[in-house]
Order: sequence, then C-alpha cells, then structure tokens
Amino acid sequence: MPHTPASLILSRRRMLAAMLASTAAAAVGVTPFAVRAQEAGTPRPGGTLQMVAPFGSALQSLDPHATYESQDMAVSKAFHRSLYNWDSATNSVVPELATEVTRSEDGKTFTYKLHDNIFFHNGRQLAADDVIWSYSRILAPGSSLSAISNLQNILGAQDYMDGKADSVAGLVRIDDLTFSISFESFVDPGYLLFEAVTAILPREAVEGGNFLSNPVGCGPFTFVDHVEGSRISGKKFDKYFKAGKPYADAIAFTITDDYSALDVAFRAGEIDATVLSENGYVMYAQDPELSKGLIEIAEMFTRHMGMNLDMKPFDDVRVRQAINYAIDRDIIIQKLLKNKAFKAVGWLPTPSSGFDPDRQAYAFDPEKAKALLAEAGLADGVSFEAWVTDATSSLGVLQAMTPFLAAVGITVTPKVVEAGVLVEAINKGEAPAWFRSNGTGPDPVSALRSFDSRRPRSTNRAGFKDPAFDAMLDEAVATLDPAERVALVRKADAYIFEQAPVWFHNYNKAVLATQPWVHGVDANVTEAAIIEVDQVWLDETAPTR
Repeated sequence: MPHTPASLILSRRRMLAAMLASTAAAAVGVTPFAVRAQEAGTPRPGGTLQMVAPFGSALQSLDPHATYESQDMAVSKAFHRSLYNWDSATNSVVPELATEVTRSEDGKTFTYKLHDNIFFHNGRQLAADDVIWSYSRILAPGSSLSAISNLQNILGAQDYMDGKADSVAGLVRIDDLTFSISFESFVDPGYLLFEAVTAILPREAVEGGNFLSNPVGCGPFTFVDHVEGSRISGKKFDKYFKAGKPYADAIAFTITDDYSALDVAFRAGEIDATVLSENGYVMYAQDPELSKGLIEIAEMFTRHMGMNLDMKPFDDVRVRQAINYAIDRDIIIQKLLKNKAFKAVGWLPTPSSGFDPDRQAYAFDPEKAKALLAEAGLADGVSFEAWVTDATSSLGVLQAMTPFLAAVGITVTPKVVEAGVLVEAINKGEAPAWFRSNGTGPDPVSALRSFDSRRPRSTNRAGFKDPAFDAMLDEAVATLDPAERVALVRKADAYIFEQAPVWFHNYNKAVLATQPWVHGVDANVTEAAIIEVDQVWLDETAPTR
C-alpha cells in the first residue's frame, strides 16, 4: 500500500473554520466549473485511490454506529454499506441493499427483499437478521450510539430502549432475505437509513473483540491498516455485490485538518481529490489548469445567526426582520467569504425537495429595517450580545455585519468562546444570539423540526413557539402524496422565513479539487467529502497505476 505523502506530515493546524463559511451553488445561477472528473469514458480497473478524510486530525471511531463526524463517514464509504444510499445524480435516496421495497397503504410499514449476493468481508452472506440486529444494537437500552434519533420512530423502539420489551416490535424477520420495518407515523425511511451511522454490520465481528481495530462490513474495500491521526487503507473486496466495482485495487485515506498540507500534496500529485478552503478555492479558481478539475457542490447546510426568542429584543418579530433587512449579505459573501457561499432565501437549501426557487432573499434595505425597529418601539436603538467562535465563519462574519447593524441603530457585542462552550450555552438557552451551521437536509421535515415547539432546546435552539407552524409540519408528515407534501413543506419554510427566528446568511457550498486522471467523483450534496469510492476510477496517467 502507498505510504502517507511526506508533504502531509506537517503541523496539523485547525482550519475547519475556513471550510464552514459556505453555501449552496445553484440558488443564484452560478455556473460551476467544467469538471474533468465527470467526463464520459470507459471505467478502467486498477490503481490505488488516494483520498482524504478532512476536518479533523484523527478519526473519532472505526465503528460507524458510534460517530456522526463527516470524515468518519467519508471513510465508512470504503468499508460499509447502509440499507439506502444517496444518489447524487438525482439528489435523492435510493435502496442500496434491497432489490425490492414495498409500502403498506397507511405508509407506515416497509417490506424489503435483500439482494442475494451481498457478503460481509468475513465471507458470510448478509441476511435479514443482520439488519434487525444492527438497528437493535443502536437502540439498545443505555446505548449512546449516534443513530438513535434516526431509528426512534420505529414502532416499539422507545419500549425497547426503556427496557420494557425484549425486541423492537417494528423490526420483523420474514425469511432469510426479507424483513419489514414499521414506524409509529409516516416517514420516508430512506432519509433515516442512508448514512453510515445506520450501516449494516455482522454481529459476530462486532462482538468478536477487535472490531474497533479491524472493522468488517460489506463495502467495496476490506480493511488493511489504520495509523491513528495519519492514514487508513483498504484493498478491493472481490465479493462486493456491485458487479465490476470497485474499479480501484486499493484505497488510502489521508487523515488531516491541515488544508495547507493538503494543497501541497494535491499539487504534487499525491492526492486524487481534496476539499478546498476559501483561500484555496480562490487560488484554484484562478489557475487555468486546477480550475478545470473543480466540482462545486451545493451542500445541505444553512449558516445563520440564531436568536434566542425568549430574550429581548428577539421576542419581537419586527426586530428579527429588521436584522435581516439591515445587512448586505452580498458584500460579506463576495469580500469576506471569497464567493464560496450563496445567499440564503429560507431555511431549506437549494438541493432540498422543499426548496422554493421563486422565493427572494431579504433585500438589503436599511430604511425598511429602521421602520421596523421604530414600529417595535426601538427607534432610539437596541443592543445585544452575540456568542461566536474565533473563526471567519463566526467572529469574522459578525464583524462584517457590525457596521450595517450600527447604521440602523443596532449595537452588537461579540463574546468569543470555544465551540463546545457555545453549543452548551445555546442548548441551555443562555446565549442571546450565536453563529452556527445547521444540517438542513436531506429530509425537509426533519430540517424544519429545528423550529418545532415540541422539540427540546438542543433541537429548537431559538425556542421558536408557534402552534400554527407545528400544525403545518404535522400535516406534511401525515400526507402520503409526494407533490402535496412538498407543497406543505414549502409553505412551512416560507412561514419560518417570514417569522425570521434566525438571520438567514448562506447555504453551504463546498468545492472539491480533482486531478485530471480521476473520474467518477460525485457531487454529494449531503457532505462533499463523502464520496462514492466504488465508482471512482483512475485512467492511465494516474501515478498509482
């Protein structure tokens, strides 16, 4: 297996902040760069994929059920598979392990027939019992595994977690390859069961004692080695259930959060694809050759300034709207974020099925902002404190906003804290305002639950309380017709946009740089770094062939 590039054994400076101030491309009609990696051609087997696991200096866990970190899930794509998968070509969830899926008339029970050629890396065939065991493991009493929230709507899940039942009632084995999942209410299970945190695992490997150092799955590559904080690698699984895949003979992930080092290694040809920071995006976009390999990805994350509606002045919708009118987002995006962001026109991002392409963003209208403040009895001005981290996407954006707010009579004071302190203060309702990036997809209803008054503060961080909005979500959930459901979701998103419990900043836009010899890299809107590595192939010019 290839060694870790020497150019990556450098100081691992934390540059995640530079990656997070981002948004979704298609919303404003920006044309993406030509993508060499997506050009047509006949896939050629062989070679070693040199990929990256960015955003952190070490993986959190090799157990996919135990981590929701993006870089861990990027690595999991090599070794594990889930019941569903994200199809970047259609921006939708599709069955991955099942050849047939049927739904009951009430929309609550789904019956699956598994492919009969899926094998784990230990040689055993995947069966219905493996799906039931994997989900039961996540829901076990006392479990702290990351996918609990994905599975809690399964019938009987709560009783099982509470120790009131010996099994999950909604998980039913029918035969070796057939099972059903029943839910308490209507859901689209694909949205819940496509991420690595719900991967299907072999019980005997997990309970065998060394799973955390030698993971076993049914993915395209089998585990070879892991050097903590440096690299993880695998080799082609010859019994992978997708015919002809993976194309590569081997894969190696470099684990790092050092974007400077990634840039050096990419330019040296030691990495096949990498994510870019804002500064890297500017440099690569201006380079005649590097720009040809850029893939601009509209991710499902919405960056915003949250407001605590239990505190003044944010309890008044006119103040919240005034803040949205007072700021010139375009200038901030262009000058501070280097155009690596796109202006938000609601909570739901561009790739979401609930996105409304006809809605306009809040205009930059200082006079309108002043008028709203006057209506709220604050013509003489108002002040508040905003909690931020020391990052471009947080403190940097707040500093850029400050002059615009001051121009309409709003004084804002930053309070700089560590990320963990910030999250704790938000969840306790102690922070008046804050800067965050929320996952806002792929399920639009789940994304809008961020403002459901029945949800805890850790979900509904603004403390938004509106029974009319809650009713909109309930109606959407109860609707089986897809088109009608989308219409109801858009109505709910429009309501949140008008009520403005946040300052709507931007949708996350990520950029991948790919080498000219790399083909088949997809634009994954749920997380750019999570690449379908089974479909990536290297042509004859690749250094690792």
